[in-house]
Amino acid sequence: MERFVLFGTYCENALEKRGPFRDQHLKRLNTLKQKGTLITLGPTKCTRYVFGIFEATNVETVQQLVEEDVYWKEGIWTSAEVYPWVQAF
Repeated sequence: MERFVLFGTYCENALEKRGPFRDQHLKRLNTLKQKGTLITLGPTKCTRYVFGIFEATNVETVQQLVEEDVYWKEGIWTSAEVYPWVQAF
């Protein structure tokens, strides 16, 4: 397994727009965390950007996980880039 980082952006007024989808989103993230696929994920303090670390077999798997998320489907996340990551320490 490899680690990958996610860098992305939120839509304008994301805090308000995410409301109807937040429980579904968090439940899914919790499941991914319990499986060991999701290491961490969350917004920057300004809530314009999302950052995450995943463990998976390849970048396509992480991209698929992002595209399956309700925040992506509903336009709360407006961009997402996934890169292989080397944890130095």
